[in-house]
Amino acid sequence: MTPPASARAVILDRDGTIIVDRGYLDDPAALALLPGAAAGLRALGARGHPLIIVSNQSGVGRGRLTLARMHEVNAALLAVLEAEGVHLAGVYCCTHRPEDDCACRKPRTRLVLEAAAAHGFDPAAAVVIGDKGCDIELGRRLGATTLLISADGRTSDGTPATPDHVVPDLLSAARLIGAAHAAHPAA
Repeated sequence: MTPPASARAVILDRDGTIIVDRGYLDDPAALALLPGAAAGLRALGARGHPLIIVSNQSGVGRGRLTLARMHEVNAALLAVLEAEGVHLAGVYCCTHRPEDDCACRKPRTRLVLEAAAAHGFDPAAAVVIGDKGCDIELGRRLGATTLLISADGRTSDGTPATPDHVVPDLLSAARLIGAAHAAHPAA
């Protein structure tokens, strides 16, 4: 099913936004959804929003886990989400270390631009949701709407950020996006 043209793509961080952030997650069995994640993603998907994960996974570049193991964790996440009635349009990961100065590590925009080309959405019209400063900065660089997942308004990594909205979880994010769409259907 093709999403309606009015459905904005939702760019999501993985760790700390959809799943519990366990540092360098290298065990698919340790994967755990955050409260509200499945329900929020399901609601966004039901409204036709393409859901795309963009994640920094420097544990691969640092030698903390293999590329194959990262793919196993992502496959396990996709299976868990599918069982919850959630379909992701894509998963894009940067496996470089921060000091590699690559073009794909958030807050740089390369992975979102690749996703936009593959899935046919306007990055500036997207919504970027994450828990770290780099997620919010990514959204700013794209000209997108930004939502910070936070209980206290601060980023999980302590970096300063000025998101458009702060929400405690993905279910709250879905409600906010739904309310914004109802108020401005062309948005």
